[in-house]
Amino acid sequence: MASVKKKVGVFLINLGTPDSPNTRDVRKYLREFLMDRRVIDIPFVSRFLLINGIIAPFRAPKSAKVYKELWQPEGSPLKFYGVRVKNLLQQALDKNYHVSLGMRYQSPSIEEAAKEFEGKGFDEIIIIPLFPQYASASSGSAVEEAMRVIMQWELIPNIKVISNFFEHPLFIDSFVALGQKYLAEREYDHILFTYHGLPERQILKSSIDNYCKLGDCCSTYHSKNKLCYRAQCYATTRLLVEKLGIPEDKYTVCFQSRLGKTPWIKPYTDDIIKSLTDKGVKSVLAFSPSFIADCLETTIEGGVEYKELFEEKGGHHWQLVESLNDSTQWVDCLKDIVCKNT
Repeated sequence: MASVKKKVGVFLINLGTPDSPNTRDVRKYLREFLMDRRVIDIPFVSRFLLINGIIAPFRAPKSAKVYKELWQPEGSPLKFYGVRVKNLLQQALDKNYHVSLGMRYQSPSIEEAAKEFEGKGFDEIIIIPLFPQYASASSGSAVEEAMRVIMQWELIPNIKVISNFFEHPLFIDSFVALGQKYLAEREYDHILFTYHGLPERQILKSSIDNYCKLGDCCSTYHSKNKLCYRAQCYATTRLLVEKLGIPEDKYTVCFQSRLGKTPWIKPYTDDIIKSLTDKGVKSVLAFSPSFIADCLETTIEGGVEYKELFEEKGGHHWQLVESLNDSTQWVDCLKDIVCKNT
């Protein structure tokens, strides 16, 4: 008797984006995003008052202006690239796989996307948060919400979670290919690897046996820091540096996008930019390897605001390497992750 191939659901999850760059939609997005207990990990009442009384009312109009700079005719890049990747991955897999895309915040919601799997006879669902390095505020939140939705079903299939993929050879090769394009065009004085930041307390809370000291504890990646976001960022950089052949004294790891006054993981990207210009650095190539699709943090913060800061301090040439978006190698990477885990 011929065996029946199992039916597999591939559940891609990204952070999300406002439905439009209008202030009302941006405020709605900020409220949902920042009220997540994993994003701002303070007591509920304090979080509620902070978000609804201060951040959302005052930040939304400013953020809306920036989102209007980011917006394309197709909409938000994070969303339309996500849809393209979903469709391309579906084409790359055979008919026994079904790919769905959900956003942790706003639309299409995780609950909406999960309905494509509910009661359809799937043997297994593989959940892939689209964050290369694991963090509670990103991957953890996405998985928690997906499991909350799935656990309400009458029939629950096997579930597999891909918590990170920063070490995947095709992920590394995808960013290497993008970087080599710019390195072939000119020489750069320095290379920056700028990652999304996190509050220091979130790193310390996830430390195994209190190993993390927020110092050189991330200089190697091993069993004691294997779940640490910061350690995974440094490990990502080492893999990229090796493939690109960048000398040790020609690159820096830093962290961006901090919010509030509490300490975030260092060094801060804007501080590093200032220190580089003080040393006479005139040209910088910047990678953002914690983002797989262009968004506010890459296109605007990394591509515009940091460029302006660099030039204001005396720099001449700032080049941001775009995200993976819908590149062929990125889709191949996702296909390989799916096929090797199902």
